[in-house]
Amino acid sequence: MKDTKNTRIGGEPEDQHLIEYVFEKGLWSVRYVVILGVIFGAISAIALFIAGSLEIYNTLSEFLFAAESHIGHEEILIAIIGAIDFYLIALVLLIFSFGIYELFISELDIARSGRDFASILEVKNLDDLKNKIVKVIIMVLIVSFFQRILSMTFTTSLDMLWMAISICVICVGVYFLGRHI
Repeated sequence: MKDTKNTRIGGEPEDQHLIEYVFEKGLWSVRYVVILGVIFGAISAIALFIAGSLEIYNTLSEFLFAAESHIGHEEILIAIIGAIDFYLIALVLLIFSFGIYELFISELDIARSGRDFASILEVKNLDDLKNKIVKVIIMVLIVSFFQRILSMTFTTSLDMLWMAISICVICVGVYFLGRHI
């Protein structure tokens, strides 16, 4: 049977010692240190969105406006995929920031009022947060893989076969990831 304690108006249980109450209140207040992770995660995400956008802007401006543009379609594609990497990592940081804020501080009421983004922010526990982050990190790895493939030179048909097999393995992995996480 659970022992229920009578509580005073201030929230302090009647049979709890003052030192214990002060300690527990202070320990509970330490959770606000996650604000540092939220703030710096959000700032890092903004920096990565800007870096990715500058990557695309610089690549396209060099391609479109440079008099002696030596940049080809393949280089444009590699740069844009690199920018997508920046964007995806920024999303990881945003999801992390939103998630730890909601888990340790408070729900983001303004986001939940619109109902449009509620499913993105739906983090009930650390496992939910981990699963959301893992999915995005796997996408970052896939995008990085394809960026590297674009810059490779294939000398034999065996190189092409290995590339096809690796793409197939990634597709199978993504299929199972979508079914189980």
